[in-house]
This record gives sequence, C-alpha cells and structure tokens, in this order.
Amino acid sequence: MKQAFGKLHQQDSPLILSNVWDVASAKVAEKLGFQAIGTSSGAIATSLGYADGEEISFAELKYIVGRITSTTNIPLTVDLEAGYSRNPLEIADHILQLQALGIAGINIEDSLVGQKRYLLEAHAFKVHLEAIVSALGNTAKTLFINVRTDTFLLNHQNPIQETILRAHQYEQAGASGLFVPCMQNKRDIQLITQATHLPINVMCMPELPSFSTLHSLGIKRISMGNFIFNRMLGRLEEELKGVLLAESFEHVFQA
Repeated sequence: MKQAFGKLHQQDSPLILSNVWDVASAKVAEKLGFQAIGTSSGAIATSLGYADGEEISFAELKYIVGRITSTTNIPLTVDLEAGYSRNPLEIADHILQLQALGIAGINIEDSLVGQKRYLLEAHAFKVHLEAIVSALGNTAKTLFINVRTDTFLLNHQNPIQETILRAHQYEQAGASGLFVPCMQNKRDIQLITQATHLPINVMCMPELPSFSTLHSLGIKRISMGNFIFNRMLGRLEEELKGVLLAESFEHVFQA
C-alpha cells in the first residue's frame, strides 16, 4: 500500500487528499474518486467531544482507523499528532498497531500542546524522529512518514529559513514528505519546494492558490484539515435551525 501511496506524491498533478473523520465521510470520499484519504485529528476530536491536541486517547483513534480501513479500499494516512506519547518506542508501537490495520502512512508533528502549542527545537525533533524510525525497523520502509512542521502555523520569526532547515534535517531522519500547514504565499511555497527533495504538502487556507497554481509551484499534496468538517457542522446547524423556525420537516425533503 505504501508504494502505491508514495507514488501518488510523484505523479504529475498534486495528490488531493480528502480528510475524513469516520466511515461515512471516508465512503463519500471513496465514492467521489479521491485517490487517498487522511484522518483529521481536529475533526475526530470534535466529533467525540474533545479539544484537538491529543485529548482523544490512542485507543479511540485506533478504533476509528480500524473501522475506516475495514470498510474502504483506498489508501489511508493517519494524523498521529505528536504520537500520543513522548517516548519514541511507544510512538513506534502505536504506528505498528495502525500499520497492522492496513494504513498507508502517518502524519507526525514537530510541536506539542501544553497551555498553548509550541514548536520543538529542530535538532531535538530530528533525533526524536530518528529514534522512531529506528524502532520501526523495516516497517519504516512500508509507511509514508509525512512530518508536519508548524513553522508557519506558529508564526516563527523566520518561517522560510526555518522550514528549509527542518526539511533537510527531517529528510535525513527518515521523513517521506513534509507538511507545512498555513503556508499560502506563492513565493514562500516556491522557495520551499525548490529547496528540498521531499514532496511538500499544503493545507486548505483562505488565500491558498488554486490547485493548478500549486501544481506549477511544485506542490505534491493538498489536504483539507478540519475545514470541510467545520463547514459541514455549520450547515447542520442551519438545517436544524430551519426545522425549529418552520415547525415542520417539509423543507428537509425539498430538492
């Protein structure tokens, strides 16, 4: 599965990854012909009544992943946040448990959530990632390891230089790809795609360029985060509000 998933990051056009949070959303993405899907930690957390940032337990995440992989037939990559542990051996064990369910890849991020989210020092995270990859052994060759760097998300004072530095270090540590959420400026994107061999992943943002422009800038993967989920919840609220105002279900059955 990883080989097929990895090749999707080398195709001519970017991989458009549908982020999902349950079996129903995964099946919709599969029906529409998406090449791959990825869990959204934020959407899953909200759907279960948690805040994002590893408040959900790994056991709960594993259950949802198992349901998705058992009911769909396209590659699934899992948002593992920071690994649901600070211990590389435990994180590797979590990854192995998910790999046994049939996942094609993971996301792991270089920031942690305390009282607020903060960025880990680049070299320290490189060493941490190396330890995880080493503990995975041959499994590291069968999973696409997408490392999320939060340089733009956390407004680093020099995000371009810092992202390039981290791209080089994480590639050396065994990363398969680099996810840079909140990057949306065309010049920033081009500078970073030109500075690394890793396929670069960007995320849905208000000012993100069109997919065709992202293609021309060298982007290889485009994901959605929890924005589609949040929009869906907003529409659900409006639908329920309509029921209360009309005191009728008539509009629910109108085309």
